[in-house]
Amino acid sequence: MKIAVTYENEMVFQHFGHTEKFKIYEVENDDIVSMKIVDTNGKGHGALATFLKENGVDTVICGGIGGGAQNALSEAGIKWYGGVKGDCNKAVISLLVGKLEYNPEAKCDHHDHDDHHDCGGNCNH
Repeated sequence: MKIAVTYENEMVFQHFGHTEKFKIYEVENDDIVSMKIVDTNGKGHGALATFLKENGVDTVICGGIGGGAQNALSEAGIKWYGGVKGDCNKAVISLLVGKLEYNPEAKCDHHDHDDHHDCGGNCNH
């Protein structure tokens, strides 16, 4: 299994579509066997699903995430956990032991281009 976490300074970055880096964990038998930080090279929103699929990722942990990105991940066969805050390593370990606190309703709805920005409190905007 490969788990990607939106990444900034060892913390879960709070806006999936704007993440510049992912921390990717390789997991075998519920143990982390390797981890690396990868640059998204400017890809954003829906293009990130393709980027993750190309990197063999099957699970994503993130903060706020828009509906388009949710759909793109689902269509790519990638399971996602939104609304997660805190340390990347702790989030992955929590997922592996079945105790990850996430919000299946985590949305990042900023595409209406007005002053309203609702990420369910999960974005740093």
